Amino acid sequence: MRYTSFLAFCLAIAVQTQGCFAASTKMTIATGVDPSFSAYYVAKSAGIFEKNGLDVQVNTGPSGSAMVAYVIQNQVQSAFGAEAAGIQNHNIDPNVVVAAEGVLMLKWYGLVARDYTSLDQLKGKKIGVAKGSGSEVFWLAMVEKLKLNPSDFKIIQVEAPEMVAALERHDIDAFTSWEPWLTRAVDSIQNTRLLQSNEGIMSPRVYIYLNRGWAEKNPAAAEAFMRSMVEATDLINKDPAKASAMVASFLKLDKELTDSLMKKLRFDVRLDDDSLTNFVTIQEQLKGLGKLAKPIDFKQFIDSDYLKQVRPDSVTFTAAK
Repeated sequence: MRYTSFLAFCLAIAVQTQGCFAASTKMTIATGVDPSFSAYYVAKSAGIFEKNGLDVQVNTGPSGSAMVAYVIQNQVQSAFGAEAAGIQNHNIDPNVVVAAEGVLMLKWYGLVARDYTSLDQLKGKKIGVAKGSGSEVFWLAMVEKLKLNPSDFKIIQVEAPEMVAALERHDIDAFTSWEPWLTRAVDSIQNTRLLQSNEGIMSPRVYIYLNRGWAEKNPAAAEAFMRSMVEATDLINKDPAKASAMVASFLKLDKELTDSLMKKLRFDVRLDDDSLTNFVTIQEQLKGLGKLAKPIDFKQFIDSDYLKQVRPDSVTFTAAK
């Protein structure tokens, strides 16, 4: 093939695939280590990021919520975490914005206890809670829904990955957390049981956050990233066995455990009224605890533009609400 013909051919391919001469946009994204964040893992493992012209590094930490702080000052360009983390970090840096809800946890959070069979027996006992994460959100929701007296319990700060070991050492008597830590505790520690799940308590979600400043400077990359999230979620729903294998490999989890955990989640990239209602609820929790620096402006906090460009039917929230 002559050089001019090859050049024309390569340019045509580049338009469609961002290949040949097009350089991939580098991104660093961050989240926790559980299957609720599967869209990140699947997009990386299945080559979806690369297909969409992105060179993505996935960083993991003790929880998704803990990693949202890195979106501040564009240390990472995106993070996957719970509501409280988004609210608190947006108040520190308004460039931390919500791009989409990623997952609804159907049966994901809970309280497990060792050697106790009821919440009443836990009065005066040590409860492990990871403050600032979904663990604390669930604990506060339990307190409100079940009319508990917080002063009846001794709350101990413990990060989620350390909870199982702390329970085994008797450093704590129970903990509130999410999967896979609940199942790991029940399966590995004698006389440990799930006393309360999130069913009837709350409908927790995790959200995809972006750095707005980065997104505005790199609109094509931001759209490609959101397209990757949608495509990864589609793969999870269309071929759950394949997706589960990728997640198990990425997290080094048992495949059977991963299969069972992923069935407890609804994978759906969206922004609807329920997505926003959860933020309102959590903001009220934070205000009640004296942890809310100021109420957030939802018009500034929610940035639906990139999801609208990729899948407009998934953006259905009522602006007036």
